[in-house]
Amino acid sequence: MIESPRFRRATTVLLGALLGFSLSRIGFTNYDELHKMFVFSDLRLLMVFAGAVGLSAIAYRLHPLGRAIPARGVDRSTVIGSIIFGLGWALSGACPGAALAQLGEGKLFAVFTLAGIVSGTLAYGPLNGRLLRWGTSSCG
Repeated sequence: MIESPRFRRATTVLLGALLGFSLSRIGFTNYDELHKMFVFSDLRLLMVFAGAVGLSAIAYRLHPLGRAIPARGVDRSTVIGSIIFGLGWALSGACPGAALAQLGEGKLFAVFTLAGIVSGTLAYGPLNGRLLRWGTSSCG
């Protein structure tokens, strides 16, 4: 396999563009479509999302790297983090990948979503170390 940095960058850009195009095409960058998914009035996006998660889980376990990592349980911090992620997704209408795709579509409100993602990520370390002390066992 080719291991040059240029090849890796080109592959990353190509796969990222393909992901962004796919997210845009199926409606994951449209707030109204996401709202329908979250209130269960249209299950099309939910089924696409569930299918992608299922296929990713299977591919991860079949890949040698995935088999080498022991399965971990879900602890309280994972549940809390998932709830925070879901609330942010429902309020902003975008997960991190969709926010980048929205930006690529020219939807400038995605800048605020990305600013929230970055500030939350940067704030987590100091906040967790001083106040929360949530476990990070499911992260590594």
